[in-house]
Amino acid sequence: MNGDERPESPEEFADGLLEEELRQAAAVLDPVPVELVQAALDAFALHDLDARLAELTFDSLVDALPVRGVTDAPRMLTFRAGEVTVDVEVTEEGLIGQLMPPQSARIEVLGGPQTTHPVIADPLGRFTSDAPPTGPFALRLRTGAEVIVTEWLRA
Repeated sequence: MNGDERPESPEEFADGLLEEELRQAAAVLDPVPVELVQAALDAFALHDLDARLAELTFDSLVDALPVRGVTDAPRMLTFRAGEVTVDVEVTEEGLIGQLMPPQSARIEVLGGPQTTHPVIADPLGRFTSDAPPTGPFALRLRTGAEVIVTEWLRA
């Protein structure tokens, strides 16, 4: 024991033992699925330390008013990171989007483990992806100057 450590009280020691026993029981009775562990590791590996996070500022599932007679309207999303805005329409056919201010960029549609669908935004900032997201997804934008990653959402 060095000078910074203080001795554990009997209650802290008992709590530590109980916590360890509960961890072992959970590992045996309800283990974390291997696929979930791999997905978590893959998501961490995709993490860009220098990327800016684009905040979700509009989601038509939450923010839009329903229109009478329209049953399957496409989902509209707006993300913002500083001066950059990304508008995305999610349909059964894929994604349609635009960057503002208009600029070229490489956009990756991130999905589950090992699924990345790159698309290129034209000089007007427009892009399309014919691979509709089927589960959680995010977008990673690589412009000439920076990397921007959106929040993860369910399709």
